[in-house]
Amino acid sequence: MSARALFTEWLTFLASEKRASPRTVRAYGDDVERWLDFLMRHLGTAPDAEALKTLSAGDLRAFLASRRGEGLSARSLARTLASVRAFHRFLERRKSIANAALMQVAAPKQPRTLPRPLAADAARQTLVEAGATGRGLSGEPWERARDEAVLTLLYGAGLRISEALALTGADADAPALRVTGKGGRERVVPLLPAIGSAISRYAALCPFPIERSGPLFFSKTGKPLGPRPVQKVMETLRIQLGLPPSATPHALRHSFATHLLQNGGDLRAIQDLLGHASLSTTQRYTAVDEAKLLAVYDSARGKAA
Repeated sequence: MSARALFTEWLTFLASEKRASPRTVRAYGDDVERWLDFLMRHLGTAPDAEALKTLSAGDLRAFLASRRGEGLSARSLARTLASVRAFHRFLERRKSIANAALMQVAAPKQPRTLPRPLAADAARQTLVEAGATGRGLSGEPWERARDEAVLTLLYGAGLRISEALALTGADADAPALRVTGKGGRERVVPLLPAIGSAISRYAALCPFPIERSGPLFFSKTGKPLGPRPVQKVMETLRIQLGLPPSATPHALRHSFATHLLQNGGDLRAIQDLLGHASLSTTQRYTAVDEAKLLAVYDSARGKAA
């Protein structure tokens, strides 16, 4: 059986059985398609099932080296490797086409980066300005209320922008949200009164009917709201408020976690609220807190000197 035919089966598996999002299927598919294209050039012929069994770790390292030469970052290379491994795990489990050597290739080291949250005052001011009129933000009052509600969900509930935009009309008056995040993991997120109030203001002004099974947030043309308008609002607010380039919609989610931790929040509870599969992912926020304390300490020492 040809590798291309196996590749097509794998994509179907991802979409139908794994229920991966179209974006995930496309990203993984692009990575593995490049892997198969590389093998055709590397081997001098289109690979089949037997060829996939006999590939060496060196073959995969050569592919990763070629992708690095094309300018891929360490993070993108790690995703590429994860995609190739996922494909070959499928071959092993579903097609009995095993290749242990490929699973031994180590992922490239990732530069350690810390989340970059906003200060608490800056986060609150961002929400206030998003809903204000006459501040240089375009749009009708209902659009300003919508933007405020979306950003409040990111900061007040720790949602990813995709999770906020996936909410339906049934969530408009719910006391808590049942959110499906990365990897299909579900979590329940309580809604603070301020979030409920922001959503209610938007719902009262929205010119489009909000049905329980339909989208909660709309674009100005009446279609489901996409991420770009929200990103543009944050770009405008970043300039108006003098915020750093890291002040993106996702920074509000980082701010949610960081500010909870700084105010005594339990790390495990924050993990559940964020929907992280691993506690180590959530622990990055403790490093943010430590970095801030060290900066304050260094500043105090400098003044004392």
